[in-house]
Amino acid sequence: MAVVSFTHRRDAMTSSCPLRIGTDRLSLSVLPEAGGGVLAFDALVDGQPVPLMRPASFPLEDGAGLIDPNRLASYPLLPWSNRIAHGGFFHGEQWVPLARNRADDAWPIHGSGWQRPWTVLSHGPDSMVLALDEALPEAYAFRATMGYRIVGDTMRFTVRVINAGPRALPFGLGVHPFFPLHGGVRLHAPATSVWQNDGRDPLPVRRESVPPAWDFSEPADLPAGGLNHAFQGWNGHAVIEWPARALRLHIEADVDTYVIYVPEGEAFFCFEPVDHPINAVHLPGGAVANGMTELAPRSSLERAFAFRVERLDA
Repeated sequence: MAVVSFTHRRDAMTSSCPLRIGTDRLSLSVLPEAGGGVLAFDALVDGQPVPLMRPASFPLEDGAGLIDPNRLASYPLLPWSNRIAHGGFFHGEQWVPLARNRADDAWPIHGSGWQRPWTVLSHGPDSMVLALDEALPEAYAFRATMGYRIVGDTMRFTVRVINAGPRALPFGLGVHPFFPLHGGVRLHAPATSVWQNDGRDPLPVRRESVPPAWDFSEPADLPAGGLNHAFQGWNGHAVIEWPARALRLHIEADVDTYVIYVPEGEAFFCFEPVDHPINAVHLPGGAVANGMTELAPRSSLERAFAFRVERLDA
């Protein structure tokens, strides 16, 4: 199957400047043209920035001159999260075709919002709102908005999608932050089950109880590299702690699933709050049974996420 690149070229017609918001405790920089993604999210400690998300890697463009969202600090996930197998899926009697959207991935991944330029609806000292109108032939058409807001020690992120197509379809939302290790990190994120894969690719094959090595019901060190799984039965609250930086980040989300990605040999990991596991549309029971929401035309879905920083030496 041919790869359809949804990532756009940066040129004089599409270039835009980063939008910055902040307080005396937090600073956030967002680039609307790069999927509305985050360039930097920092705590201000004694006036100095300390990354709470891995800073964007520059240049943002790959060798073909295309913006690569995976060089950002974070980006939105819509209208689904992670990978979908088989080139699409059936919803009822309707086949929904989905083209591959990354040359280095075997399946469509992360929807399309992360690879589109977003329009700025509003921007002030501590908040911004962005919008996107999208239409994929024979598949998803939607209107999306997302907002970033900083209040005191908390950054709040919301994303909302409206089904602009003619048919009901399953939608899913989430966010994909990259977090620094800062020399050592502990994670607290209770979950009751995990989707195991075959060890060769991240597509799930069975759901099991969380094994001890991946149990974050109490604060624990991250496991060795290679982890790339969806966890469910989450209570929507997680804590990332960096002892060397004397910082703790509380994450609140109105979803019950997260994906953890711990690559081998890198200085970051991903903790992705989402409302459905990898390949949800093909799991037993189908999309809705696995956390996605069926939206009739003109119906909407919204998810909210909060990131609150706490100093341990204050």
